[in-house]
Amino acid sequence: MLMKDRTTMGTLEKARAVFRKLVRERGLTHKRVTVSVKPLSPEEAIGRTKRKDYPILKGKERVIEASVLGSKGQVFTDSPSNFSGTLGGVLRLGLRDSRNRALVIAVINAACRAMGVAAGTLHCKDAEPELCAARIAADILLRRGRCRVGLVGFQPAFAARLVRTFGRGNVHILDRNPANIGSVKCGVHIRGGRGDAQALARWADVVLITGTTLVNGTFDSLLRLVRRHDKEFMIYGISIAGSAALLGLPRVCHCGRDD
Repeated sequence: MLMKDRTTMGTLEKARAVFRKLVRERGLTHKRVTVSVKPLSPEEAIGRTKRKDYPILKGKERVIEASVLGSKGQVFTDSPSNFSGTLGGVLRLGLRDSRNRALVIAVINAACRAMGVAAGTLHCKDAEPELCAARIAADILLRRGRCRVGLVGFQPAFAARLVRTFGRGNVHILDRNPANIGSVKCGVHIRGGRGDAQALARWADVVLITGTTLVNGTFDSLLRLVRRHDKEFMIYGISIAGSAALLGLPRVCHCGRDD
């Protein structure tokens, strides 16, 4: 499986530092702001989809939703929980465990949406994941031609569209779900080891990384790999919406919704 970066959560720490400064500049540091976080059912999160193999529909992940200053932000996590407190309380949470990271990231997403810093902080629904996949594949094809694409995080609509657009031999997929590792999805063998991540970073022309890696603790090591090999990368999905906006990271989420 992909190894977690146990020594640092650098990207999330940097995002929270920028967020803390923004909260201070907006005069919200000492103002009591209620933050409520709740897990969503699969249908609440993703609606009714034609595909039935999304991880959230198979019970592997949940979406939690934070409400801050009248706006909402969501995040995928395998450690869903509830929370009620203040922005100050969220800013003091430790980042060593997945539960706290999910809470912090959901709140950053919601607050950044409320402050006009980030958009598309709610998951797309129904047929929209398929539409997003088609647009991402078309964008890459237009910009890079028939290139090699690495997909980090098995998103079935993305995987199917990338294979259809670039061919099975030009798509590599990494995932951390033991049930997926070693299996064949969309005609592609799913890999998940540390060495596989290094090989993907060397091999791919473009790397698509799920924003959920920021939650599960693998993002920083992946980022170092793609930058070491000077590869183009994009982070997809809602989970990294606020952090990407705060840090200027390349995020793609064509059908993300706003409240």
